[in-house]
Amino acid sequence: MDFAAYSIRGPLKLAVGHDPYALSNNHLCCGWRPPASCAVSRVSSSNIPSNVVRHVVRDSPHLIALNSERLRSSLKASVLDGSIVAEDKITVLVIGGGGREHALCYALNRLPSCVSVLCAPGNVGIAQSGDATCVSDLDISSSDAVISFCHKRAVGMVVVGPDAPLVACLANDLVKAGIPTFGPSSETAALEGSKDFMKKLCDKYNIPTAKYRTFMDPVEAKQYVKDQGAPIVIKADGLAAGKGVVVAMSLDEAFEAIDCMLVEGSFGSAGSQVIIEEYLEGEEASFFALVDGENALPLESAQDHKRVGDGDVGPNTGGMGADSPAPIVTEELKRMVMESIIIPTVKGMAAEGRRFVGVLYAGLMIEKKSGLPKLIEYNVRFGDPECQVFRAGPGFRFDRRAFTKPGPGFAQVLMMRLESYLAQVLLSACKGELGKVSITWSPEIAMVVVMASEGYPGSYKKGTVIKNMDNAEQVSPAVKIFHAGTALDGDGNLVAVGGRVLGVTAKSKDIEEARARAYDAADAIDWPEGFFRRDIGWRALKHEQMANC
Repeated sequence: MDFAAYSIRGPLKLAVGHDPYALSNNHLCCGWRPPASCAVSRVSSSNIPSNVVRHVVRDSPHLIALNSERLRSSLKASVLDGSIVAEDKITVLVIGGGGREHALCYALNRLPSCVSVLCAPGNVGIAQSGDATCVSDLDISSSDAVISFCHKRAVGMVVVGPDAPLVACLANDLVKAGIPTFGPSSETAALEGSKDFMKKLCDKYNIPTAKYRTFMDPVEAKQYVKDQGAPIVIKADGLAAGKGVVVAMSLDEAFEAIDCMLVEGSFGSAGSQVIIEEYLEGEEASFFALVDGENALPLESAQDHKRVGDGDVGPNTGGMGADSPAPIVTEELKRMVMESIIIPTVKGMAAEGRRFVGVLYAGLMIEKKSGLPKLIEYNVRFGDPECQVFRAGPGFRFDRRAFTKPGPGFAQVLMMRLESYLAQVLLSACKGELGKVSITWSPEIAMVVVMASEGYPGSYKKGTVIKNMDNAEQVSPAVKIFHAGTALDGDGNLVAVGGRVLGVTAKSKDIEEARARAYDAADAIDWPEGFFRRDIGWRALKHEQMANC
């Protein structure tokens, strides 16, 4: 299946009474806005054979051809004259060292025109698999060091994975140095870094989200909670302890969360203001789009399994597994999300002087009562949804350990299904040329089962030995194991050094076989101190069973 870019066209319609030059101070934003509030044009290739994917860019007579077979010959399409030109060979540097970066290296390394894929600092799994050359001694916290390295090694593109380098202006500095960089600037990273900023953007540009208010005063916050009733959602505004969120099922639980953030200061400056929003009922899904500042190219959907235990019980984690595509995200829903959420966000950011380049990762709630999507929160990088939710219950205690950092699950299932060459697609985004390309995806189902250290998401032991990895990956050619938290000890043994350690990923023509392959591989791994959920993909299976009834 082939996805093509949405181009931003037409006037940007603001909410009534808003100043077009500044984000609104009105903190109330609620309900669905009609797609007509943001005019877009869609470039479609759904009726063209996938062996030669063609689409017509609006207002241009030229045809573009872009598919994996032609790219295997190191060719790319030119929208300017319709001709095929040779692709320059490039070296790509990936910043980061987790499972997300392993998945990106795996996909980037497939492009024949890449001279090499480098990863700083990388990890032992990346190095041993040959998916990239790890540069463990590069100080990625120093823009000067990264820029010097890029010049020395003739790096043609940098892909930034984690949030810390983005917040530290690495993308800004690389772009200023003339190095193509896929990753948002520190200014545009506010979409993830400040929930209040994101909510105000929704308010101003008619993007559907939950009704909300922002507070700095705990007394006013508690009065608002009393007026609204429970259940209700309390969020710290900034990035702290894994971007904590409390879904309070009672007023007392909400009050305790407010005190923890605004009175006790558990999250420091990140919790100096809180967002209180309505509780939405429905099914969560994740939606991804690559953005070049003017064009947005939708990626495939995925569905996460965030709670630690089978049957979705226990505390939330950064993700215990995922499957792609998410059955709930239909073609009609994709169109709706692009037209009502993604495109208005891209246009709104541009109007605010914060041109966004990178990946928009939208955490969505498909509302039960309306069937329509609402934006929960944004991530501005590949990873798991920003909103790490801890559903409070009897005896609730606000525990920072419940809020874990975003993880790699979605990147892994997406990269397993990607048939186009990621390096060329991301380079097109860096150059503002996403309108010239389309992406081809495998129709197969992909699933990742996360293996974690016993005790996660609480305290866990580090340094436990993992064996039999080679046999596990040989269960099927359709199995790939991504490393998120591994290292080598002094004796050369592979050991666990993180909470979520391995992403055992598989794909197949149907969910049952993909599931069987992933679990066969996970069972083959000899790691007594590790564990994993046994019911990853249960929602997809349920949808499939209902469809077959």
